[in-house]
Amino acid sequence: MIKSMTGYGLASIENDDYIISVEVKTLNSKFLDLSIRSPKQFSDKELEIRNLVSKALERGKVNLNIDFASKTGIDLPISINEDLFMSYFQKYQQLSDKVQGASTDLFKLALQSPSVISNLVEKTSDVEAWEAVKTIIEKALATCDEFRMDEGKVLEEKFLENLSIIRQGLNQVKAADPIRKERIRQRIRNNFSDWLEENDFDENRFEQELIYYFEKIDITEELVRLETHLNYFEKNLLEGSQQGKKLGFISQEIGREINTIGSKANDAEIQQYVVVMKDELEKIKEQSLNIL
Repeated sequence: MIKSMTGYGLASIENDDYIISVEVKTLNSKFLDLSIRSPKQFSDKELEIRNLVSKALERGKVNLNIDFASKTGIDLPISINEDLFMSYFQKYQQLSDKVQGASTDLFKLALQSPSVISNLVEKTSDVEAWEAVKTIIEKALATCDEFRMDEGKVLEEKFLENLSIIRQGLNQVKAADPIRKERIRQRIRNNFSDWLEENDFDENRFEQELIYYFEKIDITEELVRLETHLNYFEKNLLEGSQQGKKLGFISQEIGREINTIGSKANDAEIQQYVVVMKDELEKIKEQSLNIL
């Protein structure tokens, strides 16, 4: 069973004490590339969050957003230095009086002055709140993993369709190859029959040259290897897990055999089948980058 690295998961909870929502988005990546956005009171839990993500999703570009709102807290999440605010305000008022300027914005100016307002970094003393957040994270990750599995099933069907088309092209090449060889033999026979009658030649040497030539254009081995690679790709697709990189390597070998068949065959009909197989292979290569 293969998994896609594209996924989405969302989980939330609301009770009398807090509202928690966790969203997970994933895309393809060679490694685990995790980006976390969470409230400051859980900043010391980043390592634990990373462990949860790596265990559930293993690889990919992951964006995890945690929203937490407490219903019971009465303290503001900021601290206002009232004495410093008054000092700023009085100083600005004095300067305004000296220049006879407008004083309508002095309150805003004093409130925005340096060190008047500071954010409070809450401590994670509420173990129960963190355990609730952790549970929601795990649920969101599980939902995302299920999404990946569903996407993997869709990709698996597409891969099987691509393989079927490539196999069809392979069978067409196999059927056309004997005709190609006979056509080449006939062409050689027609082109050289007159010349051979009029000139002396070493029949043994000529026969060796023909054997060498036909070996150069023979594609039997490439056809066998291509079929073997296709079977190996399908086997890993249906039986393995975390096969993304391996499927990518196999598809490269498939591409080499298809290219060699096209270059060695040097036949217009076979080239048409090769073009179709290469087109399907490019679809496989593109989608295999998104496989876990």
